[in-house]
Formats: sequence, structure tokens, C-alpha cells
Amino acid sequence: MNNTPLVSIVMGSDSDLEIMNEAAKALAEFGIPYEIDITSAHRSPARTTEYSRGLKARGVKVVIAGAGGAAHLAGVIAAETTLPVIAVPIPSTALLGLDSLLAMVQMPAGIPVATVAIGKPGATNAGILAAQMIGLYDDAVAKKLEAHKEKLAKGVEAKSRKLKESHKA
Repeated sequence: MNNTPLVSIVMGSDSDLEIMNEAAKALAEFGIPYEIDITSAHRSPARTTEYSRGLKARGVKVVIAGAGGAAHLAGVIAAETTLPVIAVPIPSTALLGLDSLLAMVQMPAGIPVATVAIGKPGATNAGILAAQMIGLYDDAVAKKLEAHKEKLAKGVEAKSRKLKESHKA
């Protein structure tokens, strides 16, 4: 298997790592190679531009960008590349990520950024969404996604049986 990272996970600060590791876990579950890094739209704009413009040359297919506060990282990256960018709002301020969510979803026409839920659930979903994008052309990943959906469905069925058994009259 080629170990060239297909997904780049990037965050604005190392304080975001606990949340962004959830995206890495999801990608690992599907056997998708990824890279993980830190850059900031505000504190290191030149680094962010260089990172964004070099994505395709490194073989990256999808970007997952997590940021808190003003949360411009995903938008800046999307402005510099044609690759799909998935934004993960980080609950890093007193507004608990609502500020980040709003900054991410209010992108101007022409610079799309897919935005997921705030925090760890969003990071997990970002990893799965990236896997779905890769699964469009990679049959092995597509099969793992199908197995993932089946596992989710079986989990619901098991919980339903358990609930019904515990509430028999």
C-alpha cells in the first residue's frame, strides 16, 4: 500500500490536537494514510499559504482543518487550493465553538468549505466524510465504509432488542 498521505489534517494550535485526533482515528479505521500538522491563518499566514499551495504536489486529496475562535484556517486553505476542505469548529472560546462554526459556514460564494459539527463528533465525521470522498475512487475504502454503516445499523438493532427485553411487562 502506498503511504503517501491522502488526507491532510491541520489545526491552528496544538491545543486543538485532542479534538483533531478523532479525525485521525477515523481515517486510520478506514486504512487511509494521513499527515497532521499545525499552521495558523493569523499567526503564520505565509506558512499557511505555502502549506496550502503544496498540498497537491504531496498527493493529498482532501484537507481537514480544525480551528477555534475566528476560525479562518479552513477558508484560507480553500482559497489557496482546489482540493476539498472540511472544517472542524473547535470549542476554544467562551462561545464554545459557535463563533468558529459561524465563521466556517459563512464562506463567500466560490470558496466552499464543508463544515461539520463542533468538537470531537465533528472531527470524527470529518474523517468519515474524507473517507467517503476517497471511497469514490478507491473500492477498498468504499467497502470499509459499507461495513462501517452495517456496524452502525447492527448496533442500533442490538440496543433496540436490549431495550425491548428490559421493558417487557
